[in-house]
Amino acid sequence: VQLQASGGGLVQAGGSLRLSCAASGRIFSSYPMTWFRQAPGKERVFVAGISWAGSSTAYADSVKGRFTISRDNVKNMVYLQMNSLKPEDTAVYYCAGGGTLSISEESNWYAYWGQGTQVTVSS
Repeated sequence: VQLQASGGGLVQAGGSLRLSCAASGRIFSSYPMTWFRQAPGKERVFVAGISWAGSSTAYADSVKGRFTISRDNVKNMVYLQMNSLKPEDTAVYYCAGGGTLSISEESNWYAYWGQGTQVTVSS
């Protein structure tokens, strides 16, 4: 499975961005998918996750009510809609999946990672 994240960019505080993650490989729909982020000098942290069928989601407290994760198993895509962005959301965002059958906030569980996409929120 290969993952490719896109959609990052520079946005003002309060603005919105939609990240996309394209997955290759037929096992995509069998696994939960997640988004993590890593700010400069900080550890990579969990942002959001979605179950294989899309029926269950999980979010970090810092993004609840502002971010929405979704997936399209026909197109092999995962999305992260980010609204009301704040400067503290600035980070490189990674999509990840595979290696676990349930959503986990621990990055070590995930076997496949995208290359990351930069999100910068200006104040």
